Amino acid sequence: MSVESKIKRLPVKPGVYLMKDASGVVLYVGKAKNLRIRVRSYLRPEGDGRAHVRFLMARTRDLDWVVTDSEKEALILENNLIKKHRPRYNVDLRDDKTYLSLRLSVADEFPKLTMVRRIANDGALYFGPYSSARDLRATIELLQKVFPMRSCSAREFSSRTRPCLFHKTRGCSAPCCGLIDKASYAEMVDEVILFLKGKNDELTKRLKEEMSAAAVRQDFEEAALVRDRLRAVEATLERQKVVTHSRIDRDVLGWVREGGEAQFAVLVVRSGQVIDRRGYYLGGPLNEDDGEVVSEFIRRYYRGQRIVPNEVILPVDPGSDEREVLELWLGERRKRKVRLHTPRRGEKLELLKMASANAAELLSERRKSKVGFEAALEELARRIGMDAPPKRIECFDVSNFQGREAVAGMISFKDGFPYKPGYRRFTIKTIDGPDDYAMLHEALTRRFTQDPERKKKQPPLPDLLVIDGGRGQLSAALKALEDAGVENQAVIGLAKARTLSGDVTGGARESVRSMERIFLPGRKNPVVPPRNSSAIFLLQRVRDEAHRFSIEFHRKLRKKRHAASELDEVPGVGPNRRKALLRHFGSLKKIKAATASELGEVSGVSTVLARVIEDFFNAKG
Repeated sequence: MSVESKIKRLPVKPGVYLMKDASGVVLYVGKAKNLRIRVRSYLRPEGDGRAHVRFLMARTRDLDWVVTDSEKEALILENNLIKKHRPRYNVDLRDDKTYLSLRLSVADEFPKLTMVRRIANDGALYFGPYSSARDLRATIELLQKVFPMRSCSAREFSSRTRPCLFHKTRGCSAPCCGLIDKASYAEMVDEVILFLKGKNDELTKRLKEEMSAAAVRQDFEEAALVRDRLRAVEATLERQKVVTHSRIDRDVLGWVREGGEAQFAVLVVRSGQVIDRRGYYLGGPLNEDDGEVVSEFIRRYYRGQRIVPNEVILPVDPGSDEREVLELWLGERRKRKVRLHTPRRGEKLELLKMASANAAELLSERRKSKVGFEAALEELARRIGMDAPPKRIECFDVSNFQGREAVAGMISFKDGFPYKPGYRRFTIKTIDGPDDYAMLHEALTRRFTQDPERKKKQPPLPDLLVIDGGRGQLSAALKALEDAGVENQAVIGLAKARTLSGDVTGGARESVRSMERIFLPGRKNPVVPPRNSSAIFLLQRVRDEAHRFSIEFHRKLRKKRHAASELDEVPGVGPNRRKALLRHFGSLKKIKAATASELGEVSGVSTVLARVIEDFFNAKG
């Protein structure tokens, strides 16, 4: 894909862009509040006004980018990437200077706050980094007034016999002269730590109250001063994800999955800094279990000569047994212990969200390319004999367990992408027992029967109807369309690949997997596209999404039935009270864990019945 095409598909988000030459060498790293608008400026005849831009664009042959949550994060990530790649056309940030951080010397008897550019393994706490030195200085000054900590050096502190000028002007608590005891000072330090970690908004609230009070008194000069202080605090203490103060090396695996395909984005964090983003695509068919897919990706990603870090952050927990196996395998490759972790909160979760956002952008970019959907639709039309590529595709899938909780899911794709407003669920109402053909017939008849009274709500007919299954399912679909009075509807059946066995030399058996097969009306033999067919990849994605959608609905109904069946066993609980209990607690698990007093809060549940319910589930264990 050309650089111009990539620029047109850039996301409208903040982030960092990297321009590369034909051999992949990074020529320029830039940041933007809006990636698309900023990088498009390079395509204008006059460029963006800088003299070197025309030379840069003449050599640029590729473009990559990393999305961030804010322009400030983009600024700091730009700094990291420039220091790593040292691009020829970057001028400003190629020195060794880094952004400012706050250092709290907690190892000292009476800690103090200082601004530093280097982070050392000295037992101190570090906060930041912060992109604005001016805002950081203003915040330190503010903190000194609210939390009167010392600011003198260790030498001055040990030699002082009376309070210095800062005690009078800035409110220093003068621990050097014993005007505050160690316990009270430690309590103040704890408050500073909570505030700098973003766990205490008391200072922000207090400043807002002071600003409002000054405005009411019409002391606008004081109100403006407090407002500036508040802005300095809010601007400075914004949390950054692209740099952390943990010195550990880690890879952060973000992902997005839709049906039979998954897109991964790996953020490479070294010495606490995000230095790279790598994208990897996994095509179908994929395992239905997300943990299995993530485990498979880990094995593929690290099986070469790739460096294994101390820690790998995962979007899905593969399970304790599988996680232990992977940790042992990675530890053997690294010759040291490796930890796999799926975070639930905090800094690591923020990094994971950033990686997943980049994965979503990569998948969107892949699908927007011609190879992604236009060529696939054109090939599909050619292989099944349609006059034009199908812009709107619908697919049906039936799901049930021995005929119970029978449902059908209908999903819709528009121009090669999932179209969520076109999704529908059907609860099968007329079929008893496991008869997939009859269930499919019912769902299709209900979908395609035109109701004059509801004509405005009826979705338009699709250009192509896809049925999950082979010749039998296709026949059931054609009969349903006939019964619904629909003519000339393009419809195909997509049958899954089969595993075949055959003899080979020496009498050994070898398993061979067949191709996916497309069944057409009136044709005996199916159409069998090659394995690398983009049309098959598209149909697999459509089919897998329909399967996921119907299975999700089926499991939801089974879960409800299971909850209802257990509650029906409780003496005194009928349909109305069962609904009230489920509505109040949200799940059977929460009902089982509830106390009698909590159960008694539900409308229609008396104190006596509440005790009966509690005793019933306690007895069942």
